[in-house]
Amino acid sequence: MNAARGIAYGRLSRQLLDIYTPEGALGQCPVILFLYGGLWQAGTRDEAAFVATALARRGFVVAVPDYRLWPEVRYPHFIEDCKAAAQWVAARINLYGGDPRSFFLMGHEAGAYNAAMVALSPDTPALSGVIGLAGAYDFLPLRDPTLEKIFAGPSDPLETQPITHAHEDAPPMLLLTGAVDRVVLPRNTASFAAKLRGLGAPVETRVYPRLGHAGILAALAPCLRWYAPVLRDILAFIEDCRAGGFARSGFDDEIPVVRRLP
Repeated sequence: MNAARGIAYGRLSRQLLDIYTPEGALGQCPVILFLYGGLWQAGTRDEAAFVATALARRGFVVAVPDYRLWPEVRYPHFIEDCKAAAQWVAARINLYGGDPRSFFLMGHEAGAYNAAMVALSPDTPALSGVIGLAGAYDFLPLRDPTLEKIFAGPSDPLETQPITHAHEDAPPMLLLTGAVDRVVLPRNTASFAAKLRGLGAPVETRVYPRLGHAGILAALAPCLRWYAPVLRDILAFIEDCRAGGFARSGFDDEIPVVRRLP
């Protein structure tokens, strides 16, 4: 596995990303842009190196950007940074052996929120799929004073929520959550998936009984993969997306996984 670090995707100090490539890759590898969490207040791309390494060792070119955080910025500037990173990757990842025609967004917590908002935006590059881990998709009303400041501004607070922006042409999504998550409640995944499914958008969900907020991400580390099949489920979803295995209609709200084409 090789890494190129500190590549600028914009002009600001936090608009930098790292790119991880598989050892001996000959080009045309599928691409993942991973967005870390931290409640829009903390986090660095270095902290996500273990995630990027795990994915690069399975044949992906992985980009991990930093993005601006509170108190430097508030909504929607962190989303704008993530969108800029996605646009940079779509335009240039071929120079690093990646195939922009097989491009996935993936994020944890605030990063999953950012990924969903970017994916649902009308001016986002074409995506093959989106993977959200413990994502915040439907978290009003706000009860935390800092989050109230971060998301202050829009005249309609609902505009800050991914669930508001769901539409039938959303890319396929895999939404993962831990049943004992007390930071971002599993209802975020349930309500967002139900909204997407009701619109006919392709979505799968997984709820891991023993996992909490940090555990769902930690399960990607080699020493903890026995705890829950998070990595296996992500890889299977990506494989299905690349094979064209998702239909966009005929979903049943009682079935928490998307129907597959024969």
